[in-house]
Amino acid sequence: MSKVSKVFQPNRKALIAYITTGYPDLDTTLKVVPLLAETGCDLIELGIPFSDPLADGVTIQNASHRALQNGINVIKCLETAGKLAYIVKIPLVFMTYYNPVMHYGLERFCKDASEAGVGGLIVPDLPPEEGDELEQCTSKHDIDLVYLLAPNSTEERIRLVATRARGFIYLVSLTGVTGARNSLSEDLPLFIQRVRKYARQPLCVGFGISNPEQAAQVALHADGVIIGSKIIQLMETDQSLLKVGNFIKSVRKALDAIQT
Repeated sequence: MSKVSKVFQPNRKALIAYITTGYPDLDTTLKVVPLLAETGCDLIELGIPFSDPLADGVTIQNASHRALQNGINVIKCLETAGKLAYIVKIPLVFMTYYNPVMHYGLERFCKDASEAGVGGLIVPDLPPEEGDELEQCTSKHDIDLVYLLAPNSTEERIRLVATRARGFIYLVSLTGVTGARNSLSEDLPLFIQRVRKYARQPLCVGFGISNPEQAAQVALHADGVIIGSKIIQLMETDQSLLKVGNFIKSVRKALDAIQT
C-alpha cells in the first residue's frame, strides 16, 4: 500500500490541503504545513509554482506569481519537501503542471521527489492518454500519479482514468478554475456517483470548497475533500496562521461529525 493510499481509512473522511510552496515565503511554508497536519489534515498538496497555471483561479495564480518572484523553482520545492518530510508524518504530494516536470526531466524529477519523501503527483494539464511515460517513472519510484476528472468528463474518459489513476482520483467539483465559492453544484453527487460506477480508487473533491458546511456536504458522497484557495486567502490576512489553524480544526470537526 502506498503512502497516499494509507490516508484513506473506512471511518475517516480525508482532509487534503493545498498550499503554494514559497508563498508568501519559504519560512511560512515550513510553518504552515506542520500546522495543517496538527490541526486535522491527512495529506498536503505542495504546489510547485508555474507561470501559466491554467487550472487555477486568481487566488492561487497570485500566490504562484509571488512565489516565482521569490525565486521558487523545482529544486527549491524539492528541498522544501525534503525538510517537511522529516517534520510531518502525513503524506506530501506535489501539484504542478507538466512543463516544469518535463523541463526538469521526468525520470530525474520522480527520483528526486521520491528521495525527498513525496508520495504523489498531480498534474492537471496531463491527460491520461498522454501519461504513459510519466506513469512509468512515477511507478518506478513509488509515487502515485493522480488524475483529474471534471463534471463534463465523458464515460470513456472516466473509465480510462479509473484504470490508470493511483492513490486517489481528483474530482473537480465544477467546470472552471480553482477558487473559494459560496455554493457547490447541485449535480455534484450525481457526478461522484457516475465515477463510482467505474472507479475503485478513493474519490476526492476539490475546487470551490470554502467552509466546513460545504466540506461535510461533499464528504457525504466522496472519500475526501480538497481545500486550497480558502487556505491561501486566510494566509493572506493573518501572518500568524491562527486563522488557518482554526479553520482546519472546524473542517475536521465537521467531517468527523458525519461519521456513523
